[in-house]
Amino acid sequence: MDAAYGPTDRIRTLGDPVLKEVTRNVVAEGDGLDVLIETMFEVMDREEGIGLAAPQIGIQKRVMVWRHPENEERYVLLNPHIVERSEETLTAEEGCLSIPGHAMEVERSERVVVEGIDLSGKPVTVEATGLMARILQHEIDHLEGRLIIDRTSREERLRVLREIRQKREQ
Repeated sequence: MDAAYGPTDRIRTLGDPVLKEVTRNVVAEGDGLDVLIETMFEVMDREEGIGLAAPQIGIQKRVMVWRHPENEERYVLLNPHIVERSEETLTAEEGCLSIPGHAMEVERSERVVVEGIDLSGKPVTVEATGLMARILQHEIDHLEGRLIIDRTSREERLRVLREIRQKREQ
């Protein structure tokens, strides 16, 4: 169901089956990755997001982009996976471009270590705390077929689903 690296610039939203699929690893060079990444940054910026995973635009590849919350620097990580997470957690309100207009309380590890590769194929290790750790965990969840609604309490999930249903009925 890949657009074969003819990515769309439309954000996939809750209910789209592509968001529940586990993504596939990519190779760093070729295969249209430059077009995919350029599109991902354009969509992330247009939608005023701070991170985006490839499945959010319909591409089942293990690619994520994000912007540093303090200095606006842009990052790309291929085939990321969390190799270490702190036992300390923090619950905070989180939004998602795939569930527009619905923020919810999500518990995340305060600190994570993520490994992946950069665009040249070199191994990369990112250690992050606070909001950066939250961004990484959120986007990696997308690559694993999980949304923030899957990480909330039952009550929070029901509240958001009820709000979505009410909006659709209007």
